[in-house]
Amino acid sequence: MKINSGDTVIIATHNQGKLKEITQALAGYGLKVDSAGNLGLEAPDETADTFEGNALLKARYLTTHLGQIAIADDSGLVVPALDGLPGIHSARWGGIESDFAKAGTKVQNLLEGKARDAYFVCVLAVVFPNNAQRTFEGRCYGSLTWPMRGTMGFGYDAMFIPEGETRTFGEMLPLEKAKISHRTKAFALLKQELLGA
Repeated sequence: MKINSGDTVIIATHNQGKLKEITQALAGYGLKVDSAGNLGLEAPDETADTFEGNALLKARYLTTHLGQIAIADDSGLVVPALDGLPGIHSARWGGIESDFAKAGTKVQNLLEGKARDAYFVCVLAVVFPNNAQRTFEGRCYGSLTWPMRGTMGFGYDAMFIPEGETRTFGEMLPLEKAKISHRTKAFALLKQELLGA
């Protein structure tokens, strides 16, 4: 299965920051891109226990309801010293209001005296109307800093310093982050496999 120029692709997100990154990643392929949030579709409960499982769950939900190609991203921050938390629960650590300052403070408090290595994971799931599906995973390794620095990006970006950098994702311009991010790495695999890039 391939995604072809002119195809409509629905992105399974209500997060405008994430939608912007994904739309930029797909630019130049002649695709019609929309999102679950823009279409007023509620997100399904993320009941799987892996990034891949949740990404597939969200993409299947959209394809079933809309009959279009769906791309879902499940991503999060993994901290080995916290046994992999917040992991698949990354967004929920911010509470109902998705307050990532609160979520970051929670991570910081639990990390007291522990190793600060961390990595972001992004799994992209693509589901086609005929139920064919593919998944692609990207990771970005680095470490955590405190207090948070920078106002760019979203989520835990302001406390994550990628390997080889001194700035957090929150201090980088979107195009700088896009060169090295976990989402970019996952999309590079998707493009190679499904878009012929």
